[in-house]
Amino acid sequence: MNNTHDELQGLVLELPGQEITAGASASAANDAAGANDGIDRRNFLSCMAWAGTGLLWTMAGGVPTSKLFAATPGAVDKAAAAHGSFSFVQISDSHIGFNKPANQDVTATLKIALEKINDLPVAPDLLLHTGDITHSSKPGEFDTAQQMIKSVKAGETFYVPGEHDIATDDGAMYLERFGKGTKGKGWYSFTHKGVHFIGLNNCQQVDAMGKLGADQLAWLKADLAELSASTPIVVFAHIPLWMVYPEWGWGTPDAAEALGWLKRFGSVTVLNGHIHQVVQKVEGNVAFHTAASTAFPQPAPGSAPHAGPMVVPAGKLKSVLGITEVKYIGRRSHLAIVDSSLEERS
Repeated sequence: MNNTHDELQGLVLELPGQEITAGASASAANDAAGANDGIDRRNFLSCMAWAGTGLLWTMAGGVPTSKLFAATPGAVDKAAAAHGSFSFVQISDSHIGFNKPANQDVTATLKIALEKINDLPVAPDLLLHTGDITHSSKPGEFDTAQQMIKSVKAGETFYVPGEHDIATDDGAMYLERFGKGTKGKGWYSFTHKGVHFIGLNNCQQVDAMGKLGADQLAWLKADLAELSASTPIVVFAHIPLWMVYPEWGWGTPDAAEALGWLKRFGSVTVLNGHIHQVVQKVEGNVAFHTAASTAFPQPAPGSAPHAGPMVVPAGKLKSVLGITEVKYIGRRSHLAIVDSSLEERS
């Protein structure tokens, strides 16, 4: 068994549509990419509407449960909401400003995701955007994203930056728009209905992989020290806080220290983006989840020569949006469950 296969044990992968499958050769990957430059925008958007992007979370008794967006409303349990639980939504990697064959209209697909939120029968309390709001951190891109996301029917909206949001100006524009009142380079925490949320920036010091840095780690340790072990915790950052696939920079090495401090809590959910596909892993009481992008998919870990935008044949997205599972059984029961069925709807 090779190292790549070993590293993928413990993952539950819900893969976006792929024309480059696991084990495909580099030449096949290049041929496939070149053969699909002429994507049909209308069909692509129609398929994206079916596929959905983002995760809907419901918190009940401190235990989070998540569902992939479906094309029609109905994912929220109204009865659960009536008994003191609440829901929140995670979207990620909107990449406003991107315009390449993988998706030539990212504003349209973000609009689809926002409309699905607005169609939910119970409005979520919170919307969490886990970074790469923009593609080039240009003022116009931030303007577009900000205006679009204002339309969402959610109680409050919270952001963390992706590397694309802070690359050109060390994060100054991001902080001006989305980071007022935060600590350092944009980290912060808040408590909502008994659940403690922690937003982190692991993109500011990116060196191949994510990095939290000494200042943020010191702040986090102090923030957690004040909490009871029974407090449900939700941590959200852009780059995965666990080592999904180091060869592609999909991990945050110094997050191991932070994860050590989280072990004492009974319910911990860690939400990330960056890799443009849903991945789940559970270790003890810590459940890790990454979200799909609202813009374009990326290959599954190790299934292509490199990470990056992946062109999906417009008419085939439904048929290839299958689910591949490599099951992991944690030491204790799962604290979060991703609904792995995607029901086709016309």
